[in-house]
Amino acid sequence: MPYKNRKDLPDRVKDNLPTHGQEIYKEAFNSAWGQYKDPEDRRGEASREEVAHRVAWSAVKEVYEKQDGDWVRAD
Repeated sequence: MPYKNRKDLPDRVKDNLPTHGQEIYKEAFNSAWGQYKDPEDRRGEASREEVAHRVAWSAVKEVYEKQDGDWVRAD
């Protein structure tokens, strides 16, 4: 289920990431959703949605890091 806009993101994403981080998450999730539609493209028994969420968090962590409970731009 790709996300059309930021308001559709899971609460744990909206409540924790800054706006730019949410955009990164949304775009990465949607890209992975398309890329990993076939089960043979995924490792193990992970669902399409699970893989897309993992990819999205990885993309966010390329730009942001968690400091004192807040997501801030990485140096």
